[in-house]
Amino acid sequence: MKRSKSSKDWLHEHFTDTYVKQAKAEGYRSRAVYKLIAIQEKYKIIKPGMTVLDIGAAPGGWSQLATEWVGDKGKVIAVDLLPITSLARVTLIQGDITDENIWQQIQQEIVPRGEVDVILSDMAPNISGITVSDQARTIGLIENVIEIADQILSPKGVLLTKIFQGAGFDEILKHLRQTYKKVQIVKPPASRQRSRELYLLAWKS
Repeated sequence: MKRSKSSKDWLHEHFTDTYVKQAKAEGYRSRAVYKLIAIQEKYKIIKPGMTVLDIGAAPGGWSQLATEWVGDKGKVIAVDLLPITSLARVTLIQGDITDENIWQQIQQEIVPRGEVDVILSDMAPNISGITVSDQARTIGLIENVIEIADQILSPKGVLLTKIFQGAGFDEILKHLRQTYKKVQIVKPPASRQRSRELYLLAWKS
């Protein structure tokens, strides 16, 4: 199959990307780990003994990191529609976070506390190329993550979610600023500069 020029350009950029090479050399599952590493180094959001929920976790790079930081007494739960290859000390749940059965599985994993300390989401929809549609679907995913956070994030918990600049961004930011004590907009060095990708980091207290 003949590839388009844009496809060839993306493949070239991907396989010559410093972070892609570094992830492969260091045994991580994706270049996205370096976004979380930068955020963790600056804000120290994940600590030993914490319970972390990673939503949209495939291929598992963020969960892989989180297990290192929570240690043996902590817990990491990874949820995604896609299958994730087994990870040591990570509870894997495959399915849609809006599905009642999946929600029940998550709740069972956080007994007896019934809450988590950190919610991570590097989730994004499959891109169609239609900007308005893609942005609307992205905002819908973030709203689902925020709804889950409203129910199970601890009073001192932290929410970290990916978002893209565009329609709905201001509304999400306003909502978080009204319901969380502190909200930070973050663009880690590993996020490509031309990308509209940002991260919202919110502390409950």
